[in-house]
Amino acid sequence: MKVFRLFSLLDRLRSAGGPVSAEELARALEVSPRTIYRDMATLQAMGAPVRGEAGIGYQMERGYFLPPLSFDEEEMEAIALGMRLVRARGDAPLREAALRVSGKIGAASGDAGGEAALRLPLRAVTRERPQTETANRWLPGLRRAIRRQRMLRIDYVDLGGRESRRRVRPLGLTVFDEVWLLTGWCEERGDFRNFRLDRITAVAETGERARSERGRRFEDYLASL
Repeated sequence: MKVFRLFSLLDRLRSAGGPVSAEELARALEVSPRTIYRDMATLQAMGAPVRGEAGIGYQMERGYFLPPLSFDEEEMEAIALGMRLVRARGDAPLREAALRVSGKIGAASGDAGGEAALRLPLRAVTRERPQTETANRWLPGLRRAIRRQRMLRIDYVDLGGRESRRRVRPLGLTVFDEVWLLTGWCEERGDFRNFRLDRITAVAETGERARSERGRRFEDYLASL
């Protein structure tokens, strides 16, 4: 996550018209100003031309630019197909993000590379199902809770029609041909549980932080399969 945040900081500074305060960056990235200070120190140590002045903010040195990206044919096909899969199976924010990513990759690859990516004969198609709308209703909030490590209260109806309310540490999301699954650590059961998004009837953050503990992480769940 830190790597993505560092790239996001560079992107914001590059597009800003002037200095940007640590507080403004912290609000945009939903972290603390102290995290921004550490990230900026990391970027400067890596040689990024970022400078900051007390009371003014951070800005990128003039004349700095990212070099064009270069992808081989199979890399470009993998990127294009991945973005089209997200646009076919994701919720509205994910679809919009995929469009932005495609545009950035195309621009960074140069005119010829960007045009070639748009013309690739690869498509991803999904059939609309009744459960799709329900899943897309919960996806943005679940993705946000996973990023922020927030505990959730989930009302759920299993395939047998039994209703339950769970306190869950949300860990990861998996998309299958038919459904999306949320994997979490269920506090009531003391174990990993998977929840079909189309069977969820309500979701709310509890205000608690979902601590990362060995044996209760997404990678631990995957290792147990």
